[in-house]
Parts: sequence; structure tokens; C-alpha cells
Amino acid sequence: MRYMFIVKATRESESGVMPGEDMLEKMTTFHEELARAGVLVDATGLRPSANGWRVEHRDGRRSFVDGPFAETKEIIAGYTIIRVNSEAEARAWSLKFPNPALDGGNCHIEVRRLYEMEDLGPSAAVKRFQALPTLHRAPT
Repeated sequence: MRYMFIVKATRESESGVMPGEDMLEKMTTFHEELARAGVLVDATGLRPSANGWRVEHRDGRRSFVDGPFAETKEIIAGYTIIRVNSEAEARAWSLKFPNPALDGGNCHIEVRRLYEMEDLGPSAAVKRFQALPTLHRAPT
């Protein structure tokens, strides 16, 4: 089972403030530990929402809304995806995640389990999706 650790944005991350050497050291050490344990799938930081956009679907039409976006508590600054054997294991890893706030202040990391193809049940669309070349499937 895969879990995503979602690091929420702060004013600093939304302003484009890059992490200092101390933060990079802590994050690198944690992710090296995940890699050594064989559970790391992917991890990266995201540029500020000012460099992005949203696609809105409204009344059957699509439109772009350019960033920045006002509510930093709803914006993702980065993520880590792990593949583990249980929720308990995911919880244990999440407690080791370093505080991502650049000033060491309050922050939170949301943890969500990802759907696996098996969770979606049998269907023609699922079979087509499974045939796509992806990196997210469990090793066979």
C-alpha cells in the first residue's frame, strides 16, 4: 500500500524562500532512511502557486485560473510517497518526518493512502489504465 505525505505550504514557501542547509540536511537524511528501508517511491518539493494554475470545470466548460492562490493552508508545497505493508508502518514513518517549516514553527503534514488499481474493481477502463506505462504499480 502506498501513502502520500503532503507537506502544506507556508508563507515562506509560497514566497519562493528556499530551504537552508539545515533543512536540506534533515530532509535528505530522512529520505535516505526511507530509501535504505526500501519504502521510498517518490519525493519532491513544488514551486510556489504563483508559478502554477488551476483548471476549473464549471457548467460544462474548462478555464484556467492562474496562481498565486490565497489560502496557503490548502496549497501543497511538496510530497513524499512511500510503499509500506501496513497503516501502522506508514504512521511510524510519518512521525519521523522532519518539521518542514523553514522557521521551525507550527505546520502540519497530511497523510493519505493512495488507491491501488485493485481497489477500483474490474472494468474495461481499469484494464486500459493498468496497461499504461507507469511507475506507480507494485513490483511483480
